[in-house]
Amino acid sequence: MARYVENDLPKSKINATSLNKAKLIFKYAGNHKWKFYVGLIFLLLTGATALAFPKLMGMLVDCVKNKNLSQANNIALGLVGILLFQSFFSFFRISLFVNFTENTLANLRLALYSNLVKLPMSFFTQKSVGELNSRISTDITQIQDTLTSTIAEFLRQFILIIGSFALLASINIKLTLMMLSVVPLVAIAAVFFGRFIRKYAKKVQDQVAESQEIVVESMQGISIVKAFANEWYEIARYKNKISEVVKVAIKGGNYRGYFASFIIFCLFGTIVAVVWYGVTLSINGEMTVGELISFVLYSTYVGASSGGIAELYTQIQKAVGATERVFELLEETPERINTVQSSIKEKIKGEVTFHNVAFTYPSRKEIQVLKNVSFKAHFGQKIAIVGPSGAGKSTISSLLLRFYDIESGSILIDDKNIYDYDLENLRGNMSIVPQDVILFGGSIRENIAYGKPDATEEEIMNAAKQANALNFVNGFPEKFETIVGERGIKLSGGQRQRIAIARALLKNPSILILDEATSSLDSESEKLVQEALETLMEGRTSIIIAHRLSTIRNADTILVLDNGVVAEQGTHKELIEIENGIYKNLSNLQFRDY
Repeated sequence: MARYVENDLPKSKINATSLNKAKLIFKYAGNHKWKFYVGLIFLLLTGATALAFPKLMGMLVDCVKNKNLSQANNIALGLVGILLFQSFFSFFRISLFVNFTENTLANLRLALYSNLVKLPMSFFTQKSVGELNSRISTDITQIQDTLTSTIAEFLRQFILIIGSFALLASINIKLTLMMLSVVPLVAIAAVFFGRFIRKYAKKVQDQVAESQEIVVESMQGISIVKAFANEWYEIARYKNKISEVVKVAIKGGNYRGYFASFIIFCLFGTIVAVVWYGVTLSINGEMTVGELISFVLYSTYVGASSGGIAELYTQIQKAVGATERVFELLEETPERINTVQSSIKEKIKGEVTFHNVAFTYPSRKEIQVLKNVSFKAHFGQKIAIVGPSGAGKSTISSLLLRFYDIESGSILIDDKNIYDYDLENLRGNMSIVPQDVILFGGSIRENIAYGKPDATEEEIMNAAKQANALNFVNGFPEKFETIVGERGIKLSGGQRQRIAIARALLKNPSILILDEATSSLDSESEKLVQEALETLMEGRTSIIIAHRLSTIRNADTILVLDNGVVAEQGTHKELIEIENGIYKNLSNLQFRDY
């Protein structure tokens, strides 16, 4: 089972190209850009007040030596004032950055989803749903965290490091040089050691995730596990994986122990060394106790910021990578579909002509699915398409809906090339009832109304009635407000199929595509669905992709596809008389029990 893990994604190196792409986010800020720039001003003020704090603390301590209470009171009030200002600046910094980020990302999410939903089918055959979902969730969240806090924190730490170094040098250059030779090295070592620990922690998480896959697989296929009496096998498989988790976790725990020991000894040892040297200088009269206190506080700023800034830079790298991946999707060329609902501009009659159509799927260029396929469906006719699996039956419906572009030949509707129609108008004149009906997680009413979102209550009721769905819908306590569940899981196959037919009826298409609409139903459900389909097919051109030949005996024309070509064509009566014909053989196999 494939997993899509955020940490598996490649980080992007920050270069001019990636930065230019990252800047494009500001295009989605609209009239909220000013909040980011004002937030930066408050960020600078926050850094400035933070740098003033150690200096005043040192001055306050020196008041003991000077025995100047009045000065101490004034400095203490100054410190309180600085804290108040810092609190004020911090609030507005965070508030403005969050406000800017949420509004910007809301626009970015909408733009990304709008572009995704309008991309052609050829795109979706090459991308997994998990990956696309990660773009909208994981990648956008990564950008969100960076814009909200990481960039601001990175700049704040940078200000603190530069400012602290300048103020350290102004206090005592000897102690500054000593601190520079030790503190940054320890901080950097701590960062690299910390990364190593996190890698091990991730390894443990991956192992746990793999063990969970075993649980999910065995629970999903529990009937097979029990049918083969393989409970012992699954237990052993899970036990082996858990043992691996334990080994890696114990090793990771030991490394964490080493890391804790390193921090305690080296980092605190460094602080002791700096303070000792500072005390020595104070005893020799080269600096005051207050200056030593200020120096230690600034050293703490440098140490903490040096350790944190590397991790923040890594987070920014990840965000730049996430931004690039998001904009890759935004740069994909969508189909020419409106973003808002529009009415059908041109009602087509429904005559369909395929003339020498050839087609190969973009993802399987080595196999030509259709080879010079030709047929004609007059208005109101029922054209059935049969043949073995992989013959290209469903491909014809995909081409008719313009999910893909043909290689050669032409498809005409009402003697007009299919590519001369407005795409939205073309599909607005068609409806499809597939074998595997997909319902959305809302109510029955919402799923029927999907065929015509502005339909009246009466139109929805009539569509349900014509689709033989009204009786079972009224049998539910909540009737049309009944929630169907994810993909319609709370309804039976026959019920889902009749909802799909009601949806298609409501749309009132000129061309109807039935893609094996009854092949997976029991006899009773098939009878009800077939009756509903007969109602649906009245007064419109119907393309019926069939597996059960019993459903197409009355079709005006039956096309028999084999290896991408129309091998046979005619009515049921004509085809059944072809000696050793494909249709006759299929018919004999299916009808011998009738």
